[in-house]
Amino acid sequence: MCKEDNECMYKNRRYKETDKMSDLICDNYPMVLVMSRFGIPLGFGEKNIGEVCSQNGVDVKTFLTIVNFLAEDRHEPLPEPELQLSLDSIIVYLHNAHDYFLNFRFPHIRRKLVEAIASCPADVAFVIRRFFDEYASEVNQHMTYEEKYVFPYVHGLLKGQGSAKYNIGVFKRRHNQVEAKITELKNILIKYYPGEGSHLLNSVLFDIFATENDLASHTYVEDYIFIPAIQLLEKSIANSHHDKSGFENSDC
Repeated sequence: MCKEDNECMYKNRRYKETDKMSDLICDNYPMVLVMSRFGIPLGFGEKNIGEVCSQNGVDVKTFLTIVNFLAEDRHEPLPEPELQLSLDSIIVYLHNAHDYFLNFRFPHIRRKLVEAIASCPADVAFVIRRFFDEYASEVNQHMTYEEKYVFPYVHGLLKGQGSAKYNIGVFKRRHNQVEAKITELKNILIKYYPGEGSHLLNSVLFDIFATENDLASHTYVEDYIFIPAIQLLEKSIANSHHDKSGFENSDC
């Protein structure tokens, strides 16, 4: 967090549904990714956040919770009262983020990376490509698991259907960071790349740093908003079943 306002890259304030969507994006341009992951297109004119969300079928409370969580750079679970959110909207957000990383961001970086290292020794180029591909593969496995198991499980919960074999704690325990490979790749490019610096290679390195930060924010949303909100829903369903069972077994 910067010490003085003029040192800040982004404006740090809490946004409300009456604020203009254009102000949010101009204040914190990474929020254009958040907006697009909720399925909100550009071209909203002077409309405020509430109007734009309503127009696009997005739960405004969920949108603002994620926007303010990321804008405030919070790395802690939200309190329970703030977790009364639309899990359907969060799943849309996460699914679109997965599509962005796997089908656009990583292929785009890889193409630039291969071009940037074309003139370096073959063995060095091989190692660089291998580290990038292993990192992309780890992220792919992580996100594919969510798409295949976690999201369908949550959709079931939203219909009141629990599971005796699965709960979100299973996902939470295996939700490890996938940062080691990307750190090694950055070190190779920064410290050991034998060629002269180039605009293209520097651009690739910048993209890698930006993507790493974006993925970290994605993980924070999962760890501190998505998972706790699911745990709250699980608890509500369990209590409901318990109350129903107690009523059915009573002597009244």
